[in-house]
Parts: sequence; C-alpha cells; structure tokens
Amino acid sequence: MSLDAPVLAYFRGDDGWAVDRAVIALARDLARDSGAAPDRWRVNGRETTPEAIAEHVATAPMFGGGTLAVVTDPGQLLRSKAGKEAVEKLLLTVAPGNALVFVEVGDGRKRSAALQGLEAAVRKAGGASRAFAAPKAGELVGWLHGRAREVGVTLDDPAARELATRVGAFVTDGDVDRRSMSALAVSELEKLSLYRPGGTVTAGDVAALVPEVIPNSTWAFLDAVSERRVRVAAPLLDRLLDTVPEPVLLAQLGPRIRELLMAADHAAHHGSPADLVKLMGVHPFRVEKAADAARNWTVAELEAALEGVLELDAAVKGVEGSFGTDRQRRLAFAMWLHDHVAVKAGTRRQARG
Repeated sequence: MSLDAPVLAYFRGDDGWAVDRAVIALARDLARDSGAAPDRWRVNGRETTPEAIAEHVATAPMFGGGTLAVVTDPGQLLRSKAGKEAVEKLLLTVAPGNALVFVEVGDGRKRSAALQGLEAAVRKAGGASRAFAAPKAGELVGWLHGRAREVGVTLDDPAARELATRVGAFVTDGDVDRRSMSALAVSELEKLSLYRPGGTVTAGDVAALVPEVIPNSTWAFLDAVSERRVRVAAPLLDRLLDTVPEPVLLAQLGPRIRELLMAADHAAHHGSPADLVKLMGVHPFRVEKAADAARNWTVAELEAALEGVLELDAAVKGVEGSFGTDRQRRLAFAMWLHDHVAVKAGTRRQARG
C-alpha cells in the first residue's frame, strides 16, 4: 500500500464480523505504512452527506496516519441522481494518505442497482471491493475450529457443533439474522477461552456457558411442522419448551395449522391462487409458502392435527382429565408431533406440482 495514493475500498456481505475485520486489517496496513495509526471516522450514510465525508478525507495529512473514513449503509446517499453524482465526485477527492471505505452489510438478498453502481465506481476509481459471506450451516463447525485456535483454545467436534447450533447455524428461517452470527460465535469463543485457557472446550462447557440465542426459533419449528420434518421439529420443540411459554407456542401453532388447512381445502376444490390470497388475508409470499407446504398433507390429516392442537391447549390450561404436570404436557407435545406430523409408512402423499 502506497502513501502516495488514496485508498478506496468497498466491503460488503452478510457476515458483519468479517466485514469489520477487513476494516480493522485495512487500518492496520495504513498504520504500518505511515508509522502512525490513522484517525478513524465511522458514520452511517443516513447521517451524513458527500460534502461532510469530503471534509474528512479531501486534505492530505502533513503528519501522522491520515484519516480512515468508514461509511456504513451507503445506499442512503444514493437515493437521488444528484446524490449518486456527488458520491462519484467524492471518490476523486480522497487525498493521498487518507482512506475511504464503504461498508454494505446486507441480508444476502438481491442488492439494489445503486449499490452495485457505487461498488463499480469504487473499482473504476482504482479501489478494491471484497465480498464476505457468512458461513453456512455445513461450514460453521470447521470455521469455529479456526477461530478457536486464534483465541488459544481447542474445540472438540461435539463442542463445535453445539456452539454452531446455539448461535443458529442450523436454522434457515426468516427470523434468523445471519449478519451477526459470526460476531456472536466469536464473542462466545472468547468467553469460553477464559473458562478453559489453553485447554480443550467440551460440549458440556458450551451447554453451561452459551445461551441458546437463535435456535429457539418459533418460525423454524413452525416451518418444520408445515413441511412434516419431524427430525428437525422435535429438537426445536424441546428447546422452545424450555424458554417459550406453552400458551404462546400454541397461539402460533394453531394459526399455522389453520393456514395449512385453508390452503389444502382450497387446493382440493381447485381454487385459484388469487382467491386464496383473499381468503387468507396475509402477504402473498406467506400464502404461497402455505400452499406449497399444504401439499405434504391431506385435508383430513390437517383437521386431525388441528384437533390435536385444541387438546394440547386443554392440557396446558389444566382442563379436568388432561395432562397436568410439566412432564406430562411435554410428552403430550411430543406425541402430537408423532401422531399428527410424522408421515406414516405407506401413507400416500398428495402429488407435488
């Protein structure tokens, strides 16, 4: 890295920890080359303007390490044609010895044309762009082994898998924010390293010290039930029953089964997708998801499952003759999964289109 040229960069991805690490590494490089740590200025795009950013980076440092300006959520600066043009001009005003970095931490969905255009403009101006993807479920266990070595401990394989589970690696539903998953995992590793300095962390250590922040995902459980994936639903149910009040869980389970029943009955009568959207009165994406999942069921199965939910509700409320103890109610939930969600051998499923 040359001190005779400005530094421009665009870091993006759904792994907020890796993006922040890249910024830290850039600051370290600037300090090494100049002999002094740069002044860091970090601002959200909605709280600044191109002109304000230029005030920090347009003047070359006479002494010291210059300024590293980090602009997060830059899309806020690009909402108008004038804003886009001002940002592109800004790229040309960064003085040698300073650095300007744009940080886009997204959710992995489609990026806007404006952000893609800004990234291309950074590259055109001689800057670098890098993308950082959060480790996927099958990757996080190995990733954790590497991060554990960095903090001076060893994870055995059961411990790595337990930690991955507790930070949400194996939950794929919409209520899981993967942008902070790596940072959460590293934070928990640092805590474990204080507990077992220089030693081996076991699954028992993880269970004792790491809270289950993500896997208690009600949406994950509901989706597993909808898709009749009992092997996924059962362990999620165990975790939910430890942390979520039973009436709350039933208040979400009942409506999900009703949605599936409406979708299955609608399909059985050859109703149109548009009519189903009106009938259910929810977002079309949710209707489409329910209609797809309902193909795993028959109308009769869903009616029986809904009746089973009403029986669970009676058990939770302590109706006479129902299961009264916590253990009995927990067993009742497990039996509901077995009796109504598990696909029985030889059962004919509806054809999937």
